[in-house]
Amino acid sequence: MALEIHAVPALTDNYVYLLREPQSGAVAAVDPSTARAVFEALERLAWRLTHILNTHHHWDHTGGNLELKAATGAVVVGPKADAARIPGIDVALGEGERYDFGRESADVFDIPGHTRGHIAFYFAAAKALFCGDTLFSLGCGRLFEGTPRQMWASLLKLRALPADSLVYCGHEYTENNARFALILEPGNVALRARAAEVAALRRRNLPTVPALMENERLANPFLRADDPGFARALNMETADPVEIFAEVRRRKDAF
Repeated sequence: MALEIHAVPALTDNYVYLLREPQSGAVAAVDPSTARAVFEALERLAWRLTHILNTHHHWDHTGGNLELKAATGAVVVGPKADAARIPGIDVALGEGERYDFGRESADVFDIPGHTRGHIAFYFAAAKALFCGDTLFSLGCGRLFEGTPRQMWASLLKLRALPADSLVYCGHEYTENNARFALILEPGNVALRARAAEVAALRRRNLPTVPALMENERLANPFLRADDPGFARALNMETADPVEIFAEVRRRKDAF
């Protein structure tokens, strides 16, 4: 039986993801910004929380940790590189480790850039990537604590995952990201198709995630800094990928 995944909207544009491994009954909340949204979803689904998986320390991804842990005894799992800033952490993980969740397991990647201690969880059997605020559909996170070189290296790790991987990111930013990306590369056919799909979903107030990694490779400007055609579109043919990534991030910060 496959991993069950439910997206729970929280705050203004966050997503908390509830995961259930059906054979064991293990249930995880990924990046619970608020306990209330999680409790309501658990009640609706008739699930019992056993785990909390945190990708990074920001309050809108960990704000519900302590209340949820106190009420359920859930095991809190988070980044080893930033364990001191993860409320209630029990298990600290880093690059190359694997975490067993019921009868499923997640590969862990260190993906610093947005924060210095950001990780991602990749459930290979479900092709499900939980990447917090490092990779968004058609975007990436701001560089609050890392460098462009770090972030580009982190994004390359994620881009290397199978094309049919599903990207479960931390926020509903896709429509804004699409508007920005079209300014950079209006002739990108894959981007135009994704932007139209996103606009249609948002008109119906539907989520734009998960996103397919194959589409992100073709349309997300932050994954394309080493693409010669993208470099030409920016008039940066002689620049290296880190320089191109940094310039795109600079433009997005001012967008």
